[in-house]
Amino acid sequence: MPRTCTVCAHEEGEAINKALSDPSRAMSKIAAEYRVSEDALSRHKANHLLPEMRDKLASDPELRGVDILAEVKSLYQRMKGHLEAVETTENWQAIKAFHSEARQDLELLAKLLGKLDERPQVNILVSPEWIAARAAVLEALAPHPEARAAVAGRLLQLEGE
Repeated sequence: MPRTCTVCAHEEGEAINKALSDPSRAMSKIAAEYRVSEDALSRHKANHLLPEMRDKLASDPELRGVDILAEVKSLYQRMKGHLEAVETTENWQAIKAFHSEARQDLELLAKLLGKLDERPQVNILVSPEWIAARAAVLEALAPHPEARAAVAGRLLQLEGE
């Protein structure tokens, strides 16, 4: 069973969230102030703070009419334009900077459009658990050669897909 997030369960969780939202606050100082580990703060910030902040931003009246996708597209187009303009110069530092910004904007745009899948890919075929389970099934079917051959053939089909 997954553990409860110590920051979410902390009696001063709201204050911790506010502190984590402040870029000028050091993680180590927040951890010491609220007596939680830096690891717990990092996990909380990565996994729990963003949805909460997203909800707060969504309820912000100044941001209600903003088309995020259009804004990101606009940013990408502007950075791309700056990159194209600076590429005609020999200013490699500027080229690198605009290239980096345009790439980041393009990556964000791809995520928003669902074109970039960052979910972890797991290949169970190389996991020790699958190899052991496969061997156990085939071993158990050893007294039944026809069934063993049928199961082995089907497993090879599945593994090839």
